[in-house]
Amino acid sequence: GFDCASKTEIEQVLDMGVNPARIIYAQPCKTNSYVRYVAGEGVRQMTFDNADELYKIAKLFPEAELYLRILTDDSSSLCRLSLKFGAALDATDGLLALARELGLNVVGVSFHVGSGASDPLAFLNAVRDANFVFEQAAADGFDMKTLDVGGGFCSDDTFEAMAGVLRDALDEYFSPHRGVSLIAEPGRYFVSAAFTIACNVIARRTVEDPNGSVYGSLAAAASYMVYVNDGLYGNFRSIMFDHQHPVAKVLRSSGNFFYNTTDADSPETPSEGIEYSIWGPTCDGI
Repeated sequence: GFDCASKTEIEQVLDMGVNPARIIYAQPCKTNSYVRYVAGEGVRQMTFDNADELYKIAKLFPEAELYLRILTDDSSSLCRLSLKFGAALDATDGLLALARELGLNVVGVSFHVGSGASDPLAFLNAVRDANFVFEQAAADGFDMKTLDVGGGFCSDDTFEAMAGVLRDALDEYFSPHRGVSLIAEPGRYFVSAAFTIACNVIARRTVEDPNGSVYGSLAAAASYMVYVNDGLYGNFRSIMFDHQHPVAKVLRSSGNFFYNTTDADSPETPSEGIEYSIWGPTCDGI
């Protein structure tokens, strides 16, 4: 299936010939015109986390199949989402009751522990909370059949621990005999290490302030500011929005190519090291 967060993403997937039943519009707070669009295209699955959204859906697309997105503890993630999305557990019963009153069909629960999550217990707690909402929904007359466990999986050493805790939690609270289908969003896992960026050095500036009053620690002997042909407005925007810390490596020097080696990463002796700061190509000051 396809987890889509915007009309543009839904259009791209539909243009590939994907059945609308394989798409979930996983945006809890949707534009009115987008709700009308997905209604016309037959994309029934969508998320919600508040009463205003329920009234909107009841007016524009009452046939929708709804997932109640619940709040999670994503404090250990790189990119927190709980500040913006998710219904607290003390609000879920009221939302389910309102959905029933409006004649809407709530078919499942969704959550997201944050992109780049690092605390395995976040999944355990989220699955436990989802089970609690499933029980609430059953008491309200809903027959939920799907749990969306979100994404945020890293492709580093944390993946096995995170996946192991998630698997055990699902075995405990959503064993196969319950007949609940599972959805996951492993996009970050697949693409976080998908490519390497190679940049050209387009300019170099010598740091000449001997007192360090302007450039701080850069104001040492043989320090340079290096300007490259990519930056925060290009492929390095993840530094600002995803809290990434890319590691610079020398690819070519003195006619030699060093890709996939460590030969040019460190000086032979500390005294031979030269301090650089790396800057992008725009006229912005970042």
